[in-house]
Amino acid sequence: MKAVLAIPLAFLRLFYQSVYLALGQIWANKTRSILTTIGIVIGVASVTAVIAALTGLKAKILSQVETLGTNTIFLSPQSPDRGSQRHANWWQLRFRPEQFDDVLEHCPSVAVLSRIGGVGRRTVKYNEQSVDNVEITGIELAYHQIEHRRVVLGRIFSHIDDLQARQVCLVEPKLRDRLRLDRDCIGETIRIGYSAFRVVGVIEPRPQMIIGDSSQERYQVFVPFRTLKKLGDPWMYAMAAGKSAETLEEAQAELRFFLRRTRNVRPGQPDTFRVESLQSALETFNKIAVIVTMVAGGIVGISLLVGGVGIMNIMLVSVSERTREIGLRKAVGARRSAILTQFMIESVTLCFLGGLVGVGFGQLLTMAIANIPQVKLDLAHIPLWAIGLSFAFAAVVGICFGMVPAIKAARLDPIEALRHE
Repeated sequence: MKAVLAIPLAFLRLFYQSVYLALGQIWANKTRSILTTIGIVIGVASVTAVIAALTGLKAKILSQVETLGTNTIFLSPQSPDRGSQRHANWWQLRFRPEQFDDVLEHCPSVAVLSRIGGVGRRTVKYNEQSVDNVEITGIELAYHQIEHRRVVLGRIFSHIDDLQARQVCLVEPKLRDRLRLDRDCIGETIRIGYSAFRVVGVIEPRPQMIIGDSSQERYQVFVPFRTLKKLGDPWMYAMAAGKSAETLEEAQAELRFFLRRTRNVRPGQPDTFRVESLQSALETFNKIAVIVTMVAGGIVGISLLVGGVGIMNIMLVSVSERTREIGLRKAVGARRSAILTQFMIESVTLCFLGGLVGVGFGQLLTMAIANIPQVKLDLAHIPLWAIGLSFAFAAVVGICFGMVPAIKAARLDPIEALRHE
């Protein structure tokens, strides 16, 4: 039993002594060690900062997807890249309301669907107050189930509001305040262009999105979908929700088949519309994030390469400076493996210290990124796997670039080494 334990104990003793000697050498040559590890520090700090920013971006998008619902499906007209409709204008490709009639009866995997229309931006007035460039959106009752935007005051639109195209509307709190309406503004009349609309509810603000939001203040008014025709020729798209995340692909396939039939798309012809879910958009983002991480890793890998060359150079200098020491150790019985291990561990320790400092600088960069206003990366953080990866890279650099100096030291002839001046 003692013989079995003797081998690992001897290795641990050798490892401890080598690390102790390595730290002593690094401390004795502080300036040289700092300059040598700059490449490692820059490389590790850059990699960790990029990974932290992408992790924060992904976390932000995931939280927004969870808010909107992972089983949400968007349907919009789209010009195909081939076929007879390739050069068709938007008026020919537009959705028509009747194309979505009875959609739920033919798409069993779809829970709800809302046609959504728009007539662009209009001026909204209340007494002497007016707000320009207000987005006017026509919605159906199912919109609230899909978007998860509650009406916090008043009521939602009824089926009668939509069927009779009543001139009623929902406003956002910030538009209510901008128009100087009463806090309880239910029943007040506002003007959209030249038409009067009665406020029946206040809808909660749109969730702040990290992608697609501009710094310009945006205002929105909702009206019943059929009422929108009174304000102009609307363009429309649709939103749907699958019955579950598991049947999302089936719901998309059913909607695609249904729209191809109602839009008279012949077999073999490309779709003149797009059916896309938040889940597929998230998968696309994940692929892009992986590519960006790999590209960024390749670029900052140059810094690690430069740092590795610096490590090799300084270790070769160290071998030359300590030739007599190496000869003395060999003269008293040190084996080649012990000399090799000592210099390899010294190289890896130097890289590990550079990696540790690099992670520290990477954390400072991450905190700076998270606190930049309007960037919306407040969830940026360095994941544990990124820290482990950074130290693994540092170890690989230390081993690869420390191998040549270590072999050179191990092969020194003890007699020639003792003669060295």
